[in-house]
Amino acid sequence: MIVLAAAVLIATVVATGLVLKFLRRRAIFDRPNERSSHTGMIPRGGGLAVVAVIFVAWTGIAPPWEHLEIATVLFAALLLAGVSWIDDLRSLPPWVRLFAQAAAVLPALVWLGHKAPIFQGILPGPVDIILAGLMWLWFINLFNFMDGIDGITGVETASIGVGIAFVTAQFHPSGVDPLLPTAVAAAALGFLWWNWHPAKVFLGDVGSVPLGYLLGWLLLNLASDGFWAAAFILPLYYLTDATITLVRRAARGERVWEAHREHFYQRAVQNGRSHAVVSVGVGVCNLALLGLAALSLVWPWEALAAAFVVVFAFLFWLSR
Repeated sequence: MIVLAAAVLIATVVATGLVLKFLRRRAIFDRPNERSSHTGMIPRGGGLAVVAVIFVAWTGIAPPWEHLEIATVLFAALLLAGVSWIDDLRSLPPWVRLFAQAAAVLPALVWLGHKAPIFQGILPGPVDIILAGLMWLWFINLFNFMDGIDGITGVETASIGVGIAFVTAQFHPSGVDPLLPTAVAAAALGFLWWNWHPAKVFLGDVGSVPLGYLLGWLLLNLASDGFWAAAFILPLYYLTDATITLVRRAARGERVWEAHREHFYQRAVQNGRSHAVVSVGVGVCNLALLGLAALSLVWPWEALAAAFVVVFAFLFWLSR
């Protein structure tokens, strides 16, 4: 795992540097507007490097008995990367993006449908897999929504990847090879070399959407293995911030799919905290969640309750 992490991290640093040169030559920039959390023109599309490195890494480390399933997931992630890259360049209608996400989720759900229930047998089989698919779609979109300041999605991706790798390594062989989330976490850390405040390049939808897709697949597999509490705890900050913000906007009759600056982390930056301070805060919150995810292997409900306390305390800190 250490050798893989080091190789993926270095490969991502190098690949992102090469992609950055390409983006600058082609003048592919994220131009600031009234909803932006930055003021300069920063290249957008660093996710091209991140997705490419993860694709190569997963192809090389996929266990033989999972080759077909992982190939399905990887090519679906590439489909999302392609559609999201077009969206980065010329802005696609929401229905096109949602259709592509559903097309990516459906074939992977077929594989998940042959595994243990995601919701631990509480729901009937068809309802279990349909609800899992809807949650997966929401996770893909919230992961994209939350990518709004320097470093935050790199920190979140690395945290969730490390957490999944830790849990699955304790009970290997499980439904997820721990090398898979290790590669995702290492790629995120490699991207942070370029994306930490002040960022030299942004991930773009081409990176955040496929990352949300891959992490969603890993988390659903973790829940299918019986570690439902850990699968819910690890991304709990992103889930809570994005969901509360969406409900607030929907209650006011606003278009929830449009860009905005109303997330808790965005308001923290508007109130004077730097991108780096907020991203470090996300990392500290996630470190506590990782510890509680480990605790959930023994006391799931107690760990889940404590995780909500941690997240709401962090949201209070962000909104002071």
